[in-house]
Amino acid sequence: MQQIERGIYYEDGYLGVTLGGLVFSHGTIMIDAPLRADEARSWRSALLNQRGGSNRLLINLDAHPDRTLGARSMECTIVAHQKTADVFRNRPTIFKGQNIETGSIWENYTDAIGVRWANPDITFTDRMSLHWGGPEVVIEHHPGPSIGATWVLIPEMKVVFIGDAVVLEQPPFLANADLIAWLEDLELLRNFYKDYMIISSRGGPVPIEAVRAQIKYLERVNKGLERLANKNAQPDSTEGLIASLLTDFSTTSPELNEKFTQRLRYGLMQYYLRSYRSESILEEIEEESD
Repeated sequence: MQQIERGIYYEDGYLGVTLGGLVFSHGTIMIDAPLRADEARSWRSALLNQRGGSNRLLINLDAHPDRTLGARSMECTIVAHQKTADVFRNRPTIFKGQNIETGSIWENYTDAIGVRWANPDITFTDRMSLHWGGPEVVIEHHPGPSIGATWVLIPEMKVVFIGDAVVLEQPPFLANADLIAWLEDLELLRNFYKDYMIISSRGGPVPIEAVRAQIKYLERVNKGLERLANKNAQPDSTEGLIASLLTDFSTTSPELNEKFTQRLRYGLMQYYLRSYRSESILEEIEEESD
C-alpha cells in the first residue's frame, strides 16, 4: 500500500486493478475491489489498520468485471454511476463467465465463475460529493472507456483516480468505449489536471506524458476504424489493425502478448460493430425477414 497524501492510498499488489483507499475520521472510502475474496479481506484489514472511522463505502469506477467481481467481498455500501447500475440490471445474478476471451484479468482466475454480483446501492447521474471528516471527495461521470465510467477527485489534495481512462504499458479496453468522449476527457485531464497526482486503475501513478501518449494512441485507433468504415469493410477487417497497435507495448512474455492481442481483437471488433455496423446489420435482418 502506497501513501499519496495523509489518508489517501493506492494498492497495486492485488489481482485485478489498482485500488484506492481514502481513510478519514468518518470512515473509509474504497475505490474498486480486488478479484479474490482473500485479497479483499486483506485490503479491508490494511485500511482498518490506518485507524479511520468505522464506516465503509465502495466506489465502482465502472462495470468491468476486473473491478466489480470482488465487490461483494468488501461487505459495504456500493456507489456507482447510474449507467453502471443499468449494466448490472442486465446481467445474470450469478457470474457465469464468457464464451469469448476479452483479454481481461479475471480470465486468469477461474474461481470468479459462480460469484454473485453485488449491485450498487447508491447511484448518481453527473456528480456526487462525499464529506467523511476529511477533504471533499468528488465522484464525476467521465464516459470514455465505458458508458458509466467515473473519476474520483480529492481537489484539496490534488489527487484524481481515473479508472481505465489511461492505462500504462498495455492496450486499453475498447469494446464498450466512446472514443470521442474518451479523447475529450483526456484533453481535460491534460489541460486542467496536470498538477494533480493521477492514479490509473491499470498501472498506478500516471505522468502527464502518458496522458499525451494515450491521446495519440486513441486517435490512431479512431482513424484506423474510420478508414475501415469508409470502405464499408467487414468487422473481421479490424484484425488488420492489431499488429500496428501492439507495437507500443513491448513484452517478452508470449502469454502476455496473446492477452494483449486478444484484448485488441475483441475490443476493436465490438467497437466497430457497435459504432459503424449496427444500422447495416439491422437492415440485413430486415431484408432477410421480408
